[in-house]
Amino acid sequence: MFSKLADNIQRAKKSDFMYAFRHSPVAMISFLVAFILILSAIIAPLIAPHNPFDPATLNLMNGFSAPMVPNQYTSEVFLLGTDDQGRDVFSTILYGMRISLFVGFAAVTFAMVLGVSLGLIAGYVGGWVDAIIMRIADVQLTFPGILVAMLIFGIAKGFTPIDQRDEMAIWVLIIAIGLSEWVQFARVVRGATLVEKNKEYVQAARLNGRRSGGIMLGHILPNVLGPVLVIATISLALAIIAEATLSFLGVGAPPTQPSLGTLIRIGQGYLFSGEWWILLFPALTLLMLALSVNLLGDWLRDVLNPKLR
Repeated sequence: MFSKLADNIQRAKKSDFMYAFRHSPVAMISFLVAFILILSAIIAPLIAPHNPFDPATLNLMNGFSAPMVPNQYTSEVFLLGTDDQGRDVFSTILYGMRISLFVGFAAVTFAMVLGVSLGLIAGYVGGWVDAIIMRIADVQLTFPGILVAMLIFGIAKGFTPIDQRDEMAIWVLIIAIGLSEWVQFARVVRGATLVEKNKEYVQAARLNGRRSGGIMLGHILPNVLGPVLVIATISLALAIIAEATLSFLGVGAPPTQPSLGTLIRIGQGYLFSGEWWILLFPALTLLMLALSVNLLGDWLRDVLNPKLR
């Protein structure tokens, strides 16, 4: 068993994919940056100096402490400074990244499942089903994604009981961003399905009595997942930015669960009063996270599409 696993690892190392990865400095650096940021968010409770969302650990006397400068009242030193409530900015970034990444991954997963399902159905069934799904997609593409997300978020929040809005805000945000991102998945999968459904292996499956659902899931879906992976990677960066934008506008994550966008909104209010670190460090973290994921998506697109080589 272990020898077989070792053989598979050796074959993976010698694959064209790993060769392209090792010879692409941009891909390696982007992967390293994204890996460090995501790992830091996952183990935030272990490496964060404080729990910024536990009121019992806060000291208002530490408010507005500059980075690496002892506080004039408590003499405590904070790596990236503190905000107006005395919360350690480094800790708030780690915990805020957890919210941003959770929303991003969950929204992309929801958008991918919905878009791939509708794309498979539209491409394989065709006819009026295809026409309805694609016309809905075309109408949605005429509006900016952030406006669609804001509209869906507002409608969904209106149906949420007032006493549960803060608790459900993250899930409503995931649904809003997911419903604004499914179109790209559906269009790409539909186009690939139109090509695959006329190939010999699909026709052979029909002759063998396979049902349409089995053909779509067992035969066509595995052959259209390459482009889906690329779109998912790029969409992750877009989802993180969309979450940050909505939170910055005050219609995203609640104050009790602040994300990177919420931290940037809080810091923006103190930028011109001299407390620049409250805004700068969350903004730089968001920039590095979105840029590294986006560059990885661009590299995957180039590697998995032979026409771009």
